[in-house]
Amino acid sequence: MKSNKGVAVIIAGLGINLVIGVLYAWSIFKDAIVESIARGGEGAFNWAPTSLNDPYALCCLIFSFSMVPAGRMQDLMGPRKVALIGGFLGGAGFLLIANSVDYWVWMFGFGGLVGAGIGFAYASTTPAALRWVAPNKSGFVTAVVVSGFALASLYIAPLATYLVKGNGLNNSMLFFSVEFFLLVTLFSVFLILPPEGYNPVGFQERRSADNDKARHTFAHLDEEVASSLYALKDTRFWILWILLFIGAGAGLMVIGNVKPLAKLSMGELAYLAIAILAIGDASGRILAGTLSTRFGRRNVLTVAFLLQMVLMFSAFYASQSSAAIYIVIVATLIGLNYGANLVIFPSYVKDFWGMKHFGVIYGMLFTAWGIGGFVMIKVAEYLTHASHSSYSSFMLAGSLVALGLGLTFCVDNRKDIERAALRKVFS
Repeated sequence: MKSNKGVAVIIAGLGINLVIGVLYAWSIFKDAIVESIARGGEGAFNWAPTSLNDPYALCCLIFSFSMVPAGRMQDLMGPRKVALIGGFLGGAGFLLIANSVDYWVWMFGFGGLVGAGIGFAYASTTPAALRWVAPNKSGFVTAVVVSGFALASLYIAPLATYLVKGNGLNNSMLFFSVEFFLLVTLFSVFLILPPEGYNPVGFQERRSADNDKARHTFAHLDEEVASSLYALKDTRFWILWILLFIGAGAGLMVIGNVKPLAKLSMGELAYLAIAILAIGDASGRILAGTLSTRFGRRNVLTVAFLLQMVLMFSAFYASQSSAAIYIVIVATLIGLNYGANLVIFPSYVKDFWGMKHFGVIYGMLFTAWGIGGFVMIKVAEYLTHASHSSYSSFMLAGSLVALGLGLTFCVDNRKDIERAALRKVFS
């Protein structure tokens, strides 16, 4: 019965992430704003060319910083109330922008309220799911839960395109407002924590010296973290922060512009590039979650950064290509590497600092995602507008990822070694 509740929590977390993944549809909203500006007239958007990605960039920033209070509240109050707050904030944000074309209203509504709503809802999912599973399953379960955020684009991209064409951008926001209010509330009902002393399947008592050692190892992880501030004094935390800043920033830069980049070769079907990237993103999360448990977090992270570096340097040529297959391959692989980042880092938090303060520690680490996205999106927008080419922004992203590639070798691999030994116990 308890294991069934754990499955329900995992499915509910997946469902919430499928709703809040609307963030990745921004390039469709942006495209509609650009068309409205070009069309002009009464009721049209009238934004500066360099400000078109501002609500998206701010949304990423607020999303990441809201993870800190949301993570703390999740640790204290449980995931259900945190998810409900996220559903209310996101729904209110979409409702607000449904009635305005004003830049500052969109900054507050989409950038502020929707960003905070996504952050609170996202913070409620992974910690709740991880408490129901054994340590050797954490990578895979994390991947399943967060893959919903990526897979959301599979339905949101064509749905948003259909709604915007048929009803206009503002009216389409009403749909996403209702979706946030209703679905996040519904899924939050199933977000419950296991009872005190609960041992998940694969973590039962075994009368063996290896099992005793395993339980001691994981108990020690929680005992050594007397406070979430412990992580901030740990060099590993800041190495991971810089890596997430680079990896997420480069990925979000592409995601926010994927439809305009694909228009040259795919025309009106350019929205499919978003869905294609989403498939790669979700696949990368599941693949990285599985492989990092088997081969070690650092090894998988190093390979992901290596591939991402190559892809950033080649992405500019994909954006200039008239061959749709080139766009498809690059978008899929960029999505795959970006998705790998969002699985490996929460698993690292559990490995290094345990579950006692997981919510707030991962929230603090996740600020790197928002700051990386905000900085890279704004810098890329400025460089592209100034040079009338995306070449310099992709070259900058590729150079930063190359720096991150070298930094992956500085991540402490000790826990990977311990986990490899513990897998023999829990297999």
